[in-house]
Amino acid sequence: MTDRCEMILLVQAEFDGELDAAQAASLRIHREQCSVCHAAELDLTRARELLREMPYQRTPDAIRERVVAALDVARPKPTPGSAKSRLSSRFHWWRRSTAGFGVGVACTAAVAFLVLSPAEQTLTEQVVAGHVRALQPGHLEDVLSTDEHTVKPWFDGRIDFAPPVKDLASSGFPLKGGRLDYIDGRPVAALVYQRDQHIIDLFAWPAARDAKQAPEFTDRNGYNVLHWVENNTNLWAVSDVAPDQLHKFVRDWQRSP
Repeated sequence: MTDRCEMILLVQAEFDGELDAAQAASLRIHREQCSVCHAAELDLTRARELLREMPYQRTPDAIRERVVAALDVARPKPTPGSAKSRLSSRFHWWRRSTAGFGVGVACTAAVAFLVLSPAEQTLTEQVVAGHVRALQPGHLEDVLSTDEHTVKPWFDGRIDFAPPVKDLASSGFPLKGGRLDYIDGRPVAALVYQRDQHIIDLFAWPAARDAKQAPEFTDRNGYNVLHWVENNTNLWAVSDVAPDQLHKFVRDWQRSP
């Protein structure tokens, strides 16, 4: 494309799940009016589809070992704690985890991960991804307050429903604040609670009228998740607290007025 748009990089960022709720909503509106960004979205979608169709062919172990050894030699030695150091450790983990695959297939898997869109993730995966993103410094709360009467009004005009905000400090789960997130293709409320040194995110968005579901437990990548539906609201609690503690949080939340 000869024409460029300054927001085109955000299209890739959205595929990577790196945008917050406000950015994703703004990009969606922009993309509907921008042919460049719309075309970029189509290109990424086609690339993802092509990667899925690529045939598998195992690379001989001798070739794989030579390539990995060359990468180790060529890779610069980062200083401890730097961003490059963190990237290096992620690369080292990726290299070990793909040791049984051909180099071509491993590269394909890495590129496929980069263009994986939130629409292809399960709701559980989207919720866990939102929780993990929020744990990065400066992303946990948009409104920082232990007062439910401060947190709930903050959402007015930012989302199209009133989230159920409760203070569970007396149960050992104090409210820390709230933020906007983006799950299942829409802005949602994320209420932030704490249990000792652990953060519990409670995601909430409207459910079908009269829908009701008892809490269902699952886990993803070391995070525990409980999903239930009540009062026409989808509710997802996610945290790295022990399962019994997350169950207690949900029970106390349900009992609280």
